[in-house]
Amino acid sequence: MENYKPLSYEEESQLPEKRIIDHVKPTRVASLDVFRGLCVFLMMVADYGGSISPLIAHSPWNGVHLADFVMPFFLFIAGISPALVYKKVPNRIEATWKAVLRAGKLFLLGVLLQGGYFHGVTSLTYGVDIKRIRWLGILQRISIGYIVAALCEIWLSRRTRREVGLFKGYYWHWCIVFALSAIYAGLLYGLYVPDWQFNASPAISELPSNASYSYKVKCSVRGDLGPACSSAGMIDRYVLGVDHLYAKPVYRNLKECNISSNGQVPKSSPAWCHAPFDPEGILSSLTAGITCIIGLQYGHILAHLQDHKRRLHNWSVFSVSIFILGLFLAFVGIPVNKSLYTISYMLITSASAGITFCALYLLVDFYGLRRLTSVLEWMGVHALSIFVLITSNLAIIVIQGFYWRHPENNIIHWIITCFVHK
Repeated sequence: MENYKPLSYEEESQLPEKRIIDHVKPTRVASLDVFRGLCVFLMMVADYGGSISPLIAHSPWNGVHLADFVMPFFLFIAGISPALVYKKVPNRIEATWKAVLRAGKLFLLGVLLQGGYFHGVTSLTYGVDIKRIRWLGILQRISIGYIVAALCEIWLSRRTRREVGLFKGYYWHWCIVFALSAIYAGLLYGLYVPDWQFNASPAISELPSNASYSYKVKCSVRGDLGPACSSAGMIDRYVLGVDHLYAKPVYRNLKECNISSNGQVPKSSPAWCHAPFDPEGILSSLTAGITCIIGLQYGHILAHLQDHKRRLHNWSVFSVSIFILGLFLAFVGIPVNKSLYTISYMLITSASAGITFCALYLLVDFYGLRRLTSVLEWMGVHALSIFVLITSNLAIIVIQGFYWRHPENNIIHWIITCFVHK
């Protein structure tokens, strides 16, 4: 008894809360799965319904259609995850390696699924040409945004027991947001874009299979936000190479390109209409990362507040605020553009994602109407598997493998040739 030391009032008052935290497993927020399932559903609608109505398909350049909300919604939900996964980080280095590994797997999966292009599904002429592989895409962008948000959460969060306010401990996150925005704006408006030329290949032109044609695009401008002379396209051409960009950019649907019903661009169209352009390019990945950081702040509200009404209030105020800011930037001349992922587009779509999430949270977790959204919830739980199935011919990729320069140089064709010769 002489070694007994009574607890102070402050220590004693903390024990019940600690026991609750240690022994009570947090319940799963169903609206997160529903929202992820909604993203997958919208992607399917955009892929298969875009040919029915122009309002469903991606906007050719400036403006937003239904399909233009899919990517920001995915990034938003990817940003919420680190706030829950890394709520408590006992070992930052170990957590960093896990986040990098997870992002790396997602990036490589994206390269596998979206790195190639079709030559003929029923023949041995399908695969991923290493010479023309596309390095960036949907999953790659999500992986980049996720690792940005995860590193912010792991290394730049300042958590205290008596933390006052949800944003006080995350001011470094907002410093990253402003820094990325400044770098993005400086490169987009400040870089000089000279004249440039490229060789059109049969994969991206109506030229004969054994022909090529050299196009020259006249620019010599600075701060141009058009499809021909933007610094975003120039950075991708220099860093990734023209052959590694998306071969069928959506801006070909602009009336200037005179695209035919079978998707071919006439030789008489402006030179830039024949050029590839990656909507998931390097420069636009900066503002895409900001979308994940915004989603991260919604995750903080979800992780630190337990009251439904306080969560909804904070989310609503935050969403309306950044939506108004996005509209203001659009009004003063910053176009809402998905291909460039402009700041106004980033703010408006992030706010739209926040408002949509609020509505789903109110419906599913507040009122408990999970039966109405059970299909979307199931799709959300299996989102990656569904994405793989609907965006790729995975079996064909696995069977035929990669090839070098010519489609016939794939593994299966080589095995068949060796067997026949024997």
